[in-house]
Amino acid sequence: MRLIDRYLLRQLLGPTVFAILALTGVVLLGESLSGLDLIVNQQQSAIVFLKVTLLAMPQQINLVLPIAVFVAALVALNRLHTEQEIVVCFAGGMSRWRVISPAMRLAATIAFLALVMNLWVQPLAYRALRQVWMDVRGDMAATMVREGEFTQPAPGLTVYAQSIDNKGDMHNMFIHELKQDGTATSYLANTGHIAKNRGNSVLYLENGSTQKFSARGVLEVLTFKEYPYELNQLSNADEMIHYKPSDRWLHELFHPDMQQTWEKKNRKQLLAEGHSRLATPLYNIAFMAMALSAIIGGGFSRLGYARRIITTIGVAVLVRILGFVAQSASEANVAVNLLQYLIPLGATAFALHAIFRQRVSRFIDIRRRPTRLVAAPA
Repeated sequence: MRLIDRYLLRQLLGPTVFAILALTGVVLLGESLSGLDLIVNQQQSAIVFLKVTLLAMPQQINLVLPIAVFVAALVALNRLHTEQEIVVCFAGGMSRWRVISPAMRLAATIAFLALVMNLWVQPLAYRALRQVWMDVRGDMAATMVREGEFTQPAPGLTVYAQSIDNKGDMHNMFIHELKQDGTATSYLANTGHIAKNRGNSVLYLENGSTQKFSARGVLEVLTFKEYPYELNQLSNADEMIHYKPSDRWLHELFHPDMQQTWEKKNRKQLLAEGHSRLATPLYNIAFMAMALSAIIGGGFSRLGYARRIITTIGVAVLVRILGFVAQSASEANVAVNLLQYLIPLGATAFALHAIFRQRVSRFIDIRRRPTRLVAAPA
């Protein structure tokens, strides 16, 4: 790589890295705010909260990467224009491709990294995220009881505690359990606390009674001093994790197990996700090309390119919206998957055409005017 190429690449790389970090920070903040429920309502540890937040990041980062590339390229290229460095490059005999090649190589590198994230990092992270959520749902000690609220941690089960003290002891508890055979049991207790017994979560009810209606409608009342209520019965230990399309590997999206009912029913949705994984990185290249076309795609202007930049931003937003629409429509019609590739590729081709259709002389504002030869007087 020549010196001028390295210089142009450095001028683009700095703003791009900064924009990626800034937008990633915004996404991280949004994910952390949405995950606060884990700590506030489900009483999970900060480690679980951090796991859930970070594991959800790969897909979000892939969504903001093209935006970061686009914004950074506009900022960097506009600065290079303001300082007349692009004009100097053209005046020095550099071709248009030579000028834009560092930017396009940077975009291609980012697109490759995005592809790696789509194909390997995202499914790996989301599978781990499903396991974390499964563990959180299985932790009935954290989700079963909320102070002063009737909660339904499982179908047919209603739990209430009037108050919970600093030690975690619950006071004035009420539990109503409706079983599948039609019988119902109500538990009333003055106090209750959750503890582990041989690795299982157990709710110990103290100084209370049970009221049970049998299948014949007979009320059976039993008082107790201490009653162990098993919490593990509320969750199915053999329950398998169901992976969504965003959690699956590429081969599972294109070649699902058609013997499974869900895979057979959602075949089109899986294909749409698979093609989206492959097509989404192309937007990094498309948006870089569009940013280049906003600055280099027309004649030179000493007043700047504000109008062209605003127009390009509008076109970029439209292109990305069309991409989302194509992905959604492809879940109903497999043929629409082709548009997931054509939209970013078409935007790239259109932007490059806008760049190369202009003569370099128009950009550096050199216009040759015919000169008249005047004969000298005799």
